[in-house]
Amino acid sequence: MSYKHIEVKPVSGAIGAEIHGVDLSQENIEQPVVDEIRQALLDYLVIFFHGQAMDDDVLVRFGRRFGELAALPPHRQVPGSYPELLVIDKKPEDTMVFGWEWHSDTSHLETPSLGSILYAKIVPPSGGDTLFANQYLAYDALSDGMKSMLDGLVAVHANGRILRTLAEGEIPPPGTESESAGWSEMSAEHPLVRTHPETGRKALYVNELHTERLKDMTVDESQPLLQFLYKHSSRPEFTCRFQWQVGSVAFWDNRSSMHLALNDYQGQRRLMHRVQVKGDCPV
Repeated sequence: MSYKHIEVKPVSGAIGAEIHGVDLSQENIEQPVVDEIRQALLDYLVIFFHGQAMDDDVLVRFGRRFGELAALPPHRQVPGSYPELLVIDKKPEDTMVFGWEWHSDTSHLETPSLGSILYAKIVPPSGGDTLFANQYLAYDALSDGMKSMLDGLVAVHANGRILRTLAEGEIPPPGTESESAGWSEMSAEHPLVRTHPETGRKALYVNELHTERLKDMTVDESQPLLQFLYKHSSRPEFTCRFQWQVGSVAFWDNRSSMHLALNDYQGQRRLMHRVQVKGDCPV
């Protein structure tokens, strides 16, 4: 489509676009601008902004223009801040990053988030990029036989891997250092192929971080198909890579994309603030 109120510049042939010509700190961004930002999100699955000055008030206000924001569990909230605000702080002494494998945010919940908005406050001099993968293309590239086989299959998503890794002290919990004590096991069942509620397109909905097994199958029985889908869904031709700067914003659609945070900046700090727009149950 043509955009009248924003400038949209694709960053790859598969996914992602930079948005120019809008100041997200404005208190009252005009509705036609918001509408075009949302359309760009649907068109490109992840959109990027640079040079934005956003405190937490601005980030929350901007997120609410796209729907109700998801509140964090009490143990993940930052005292005195918004209950919807997640602080992701990788300190120089931390050796692993949060979101270290391909995933769609909160797929272990019955109603995963529609989208995530991440703002960069501190970034390393180099490294710390984020990869994104287009799951429409991943589905479209499957053979007709594979599509037929996947039709109707359901997967169990859970946060067990995150809990185990937190317990082993390998990754820093987002927010406060003590918050890992409040984590609890959560799981949900979702179709392997979901239909996007706004575009009507089909997308793969499986990821290595949260998907544990296929429904009515054991973990071992599920692995051959899941491992194929993990590898297939993150093929390079489905992806883009985003290099963060202080003041960068990424807004991605969890219903049609996956992402991965690279861990290649040991000894450096990376501080990000995030909000998530509530979604609906995948079908």
